[in-house]
Amino acid sequence: MAGATGTFVCSSAEAANESNDTLYVGGPIVTINDSQPTAEAVLVRGGRIVAVGARGEVERQADGLVTTVDLMGKTMLPGFVDPHGHVVMVGLQALAANLLPAPDGEGNSISALQRVLRDWTANNSDVIKRYGVIVGFGYDDSQLEEQRHPTRADLDAVSFDTPILIVHQSGHLGVLNSKALEEAGLVKGTPNPPGGAFRREADGETPNGVCEEAAFFAAAGKLLGRLDAQAYLEMIKAGAAFYASFGYTTVQEGRAMPGSATMLAKAGDAGLLDVDVVVYPDIFQSLNEIAPSREYRNRVRVGGAKATIDGSPQGKTAFLSQPYYKPPEGQGPDYRGYAAITKEQIVDAVDLAFANGWQILTHANGDAAVDWLIEAVGAATAKHGPGDRRAVLVHGQTARLDQLPMLKDLAILPSFFPMHTYYWGDWHRSSVLGPERAERISPCNSARKLGMIFTSHHDAPVANPDAIRVLSATVTRVTRSGYVLGPEERVDTLTALKAMTIWPAIQYFEEANKGTIEPGKLADFVILSANPLAVKPEELITLKIVETIKEGKSVYRAT
Repeated sequence: MAGATGTFVCSSAEAANESNDTLYVGGPIVTINDSQPTAEAVLVRGGRIVAVGARGEVERQADGLVTTVDLMGKTMLPGFVDPHGHVVMVGLQALAANLLPAPDGEGNSISALQRVLRDWTANNSDVIKRYGVIVGFGYDDSQLEEQRHPTRADLDAVSFDTPILIVHQSGHLGVLNSKALEEAGLVKGTPNPPGGAFRREADGETPNGVCEEAAFFAAAGKLLGRLDAQAYLEMIKAGAAFYASFGYTTVQEGRAMPGSATMLAKAGDAGLLDVDVVVYPDIFQSLNEIAPSREYRNRVRVGGAKATIDGSPQGKTAFLSQPYYKPPEGQGPDYRGYAAITKEQIVDAVDLAFANGWQILTHANGDAAVDWLIEAVGAATAKHGPGDRRAVLVHGQTARLDQLPMLKDLAILPSFFPMHTYYWGDWHRSSVLGPERAERISPCNSARKLGMIFTSHHDAPVANPDAIRVLSATVTRVTRSGYVLGPEERVDTLTALKAMTIWPAIQYFEEANKGTIEPGKLADFVILSANPLAVKPEELITLKIVETIKEGKSVYRAT
């Protein structure tokens, strides 16, 4: 103990949360606050930041017992703010068989998928007995040796008697084995639903197990509907904890289906959440759960509404204005994907949101889908007048450069997905979009040149909620093969960090409380192994999350 205030010197992992004040020193502090970019010290009291600046000046503002946290040369930044993801499905991913390909898993061949599923089945007999289904998450046909989707026959080889559901890494497709097809009521001749499709065997009628979009969501809903409240709460807890391990202090449920918002609120009330969760119920399926609030209750609030126009580019269900470079099996050379809804539906949805003062987030991957969103927001703005609504374009991966000024004029904030450049950049070049169009996906720098802000997301569980991978991809745009995809769309590291901190806070109307390290804001921090502003762009991917701190409390520590 030293000085009038009494100071304990400890590592961040040993910080005494019960003390009045906590002083962070001993490493670079990157504030993301343009008026004070760096600091020697940060003082926290009652979960909020009291002072930021030179150590001597900050120490003088301490009151009572003080715990001094020595960063030991590590770097502190604002906690990462997730502008788009699916915390509930992240929980399912965390509990299901991991079918992701390298570097996140071992699913690089169909035989490997089968092995992982068999291993998971052997280790989860109680879960399978209770819920009667085997679930795997994250297979990616673009990374499989066979360069195709698994089929029901491939899954039947794992189990013919227990239903198996595996989810594509995009979250927009999946595969069912024969038992799962039977229990979902999918038989020879079952018609495709609007906004979806069942892929067929050689007879053109029998489902081969691969389901797209609405067809997949309906089938998965029947099988996963067996999960009870306990399983749902376990998923939510696991998802939130997984996010925290990647440095996120605010996360999102970006398409809450019926009942999800209620279960998230129950998880909050039960004290299962260490991070804030912003929920966006599906405007077409969960309308009665859209009750937006700017205030959190037990770490949960409804932020607005979510609409979905189309699907996944890597799954070749996104709605494009020009044909896919290589159409999927069974489709002709003019195939452009498809919309999951009608144009009238998105026009009506945006109008409803504007009429009620709801923020609306809209999934639009293909540029044709982006055209529909622009038209819908334009019509609603003309009808309801200007306002600070912060409508969000989610993904906008194939947004054309001519669409960016229209997004800016309509105050539509783009939340881009530059992680795609790493995970599927090579696939986009060789199969999805072709060499020319692939270069322009997630046009972050073009948006900045127009004076727009953007946010940068991972869409977990489409990919792990890996903040470091998001940062690296936004800065470098390096693909799995080492190719730089669209070098003109790279941005500098500080810009990429803003797209993960202050700009998502603005997206959420929370910039007064989050996104930078400055007095008055919440003490939401992430501690990294090194300073991202001091390493070479190609070395960003080597950074590690050391600790995640939410309102002054450590919620994750690396072991």
